[in-house]
Amino acid sequence: MAREQAAGAAVPPLLIACALGIEQLALRSGDRGGAPAPVTVVRTRMGPAHARRAVSRALEKEPWRDAAVIASGFCAGLAPGMHPGDLIVADETRGPDGTTPCTGTGLLAEALVRAVPGRTVHTGPLTGSDHVVRGPERAALRAGGAIAVDMESAATLRTAVAAGPRPVAAVRVVVDAPEHELVRIGTVRGGISAFRVLRAVLPAFFEWHRSLLLPRR
Repeated sequence: MAREQAAGAAVPPLLIACALGIEQLALRSGDRGGAPAPVTVVRTRMGPAHARRAVSRALEKEPWRDAAVIASGFCAGLAPGMHPGDLIVADETRGPDGTTPCTGTGLLAEALVRAVPGRTVHTGPLTGSDHVVRGPERAALRAGGAIAVDMESAATLRTAVAAGPRPVAAVRVVVDAPEHELVRIGTVRGGISAFRVLRAVLPAFFEWHRSLLLPRR
């Protein structure tokens, strides 16, 4: 998706990064109305190394150099009681290179409640991994305070802020939770609600983006 406005748009654009083709399909097929600036969805491929390379390349090009960045897609929930289709809004991402604070977490969570009514929205630390996390490793991450884990968000946001100051956020849809373990990602589209939830998040992303453009008092 690339929603283009006039070339002279004064507001920074929005870059949404995801890893999988099914995530990109969901985000591209959502409601694109109301975006305050150009928007693109970049597929990075799986893993932190791919995320770093793809986001770095995207932010080197016009008009995306000053873009706000959202990492999105699916994740594994770590807290008991989470269900597929729940939403995760990171207040920070954690990776081997350190912690990256997120921008406007509360506002984004509120916007998601309105955009996807009936879905539970969790806020807290989102941790990164370079492999699929299961069993005792999940319990260890949860004990450290993380509420969810994925492979790309931490690398995406770290790369984004290293390229220059900008608003960053991470929003993930739970496909895999302690009581609802996913066997393989290919079952998502055919069987669970996460794909439909991910399709519905764009209006909340645009509300978050628009709010960042308002003058602060």
